[in-house]
Amino acid sequence: MLKNKFISLFLFLIVTFTASFTGGILTIKFKDPWYSLLKKPFFNPPDWIFAPVWTILYFLMALAIWNIWIKSNKLNLVYLYFIHLIFNTTWSIVFFGFKNIELALINLIVIILFIVILFLKYKDISRLSAYLMIPYFLWCTYALLLNFNLMILN
Repeated sequence: MLKNKFISLFLFLIVTFTASFTGGILTIKFKDPWYSLLKKPFFNPPDWIFAPVWTILYFLMALAIWNIWIKSNKLNLVYLYFIHLIFNTTWSIVFFGFKNIELALINLIVIILFIVILFLKYKDISRLSAYLMIPYFLWCTYALLLNFNLMILN
């Protein structure tokens, strides 16, 4: 059983960080010079902060779904989590690849809705998993505010 726990954790980390890697590569490829030339709100963080914050958030997300999996084996929640990851990765494509700030804002609203749904479903199985989603929710809410302000300013 212990071996299966480590294998499942490894798989959840691989899938989650594949989404992270994909979004990161797309961001690097399409970010500049477009993003650097945008007018940004005063509360826009420095570029260097995004990689460490997202690394922590992806790790917490993977731990949350893994904990749900080992406690419940609910495949429907795993599917929901994976669908959410698709939207998460899509944001980078829409924002940086297509340079569509408005559509990225809608995508971010969908991501936040997924986070809330996952939080509510997780809390019935594991409060720890639900709590692990709170930093992600807070960061995405902050990102929504940033995205909205970028839309207004540009």
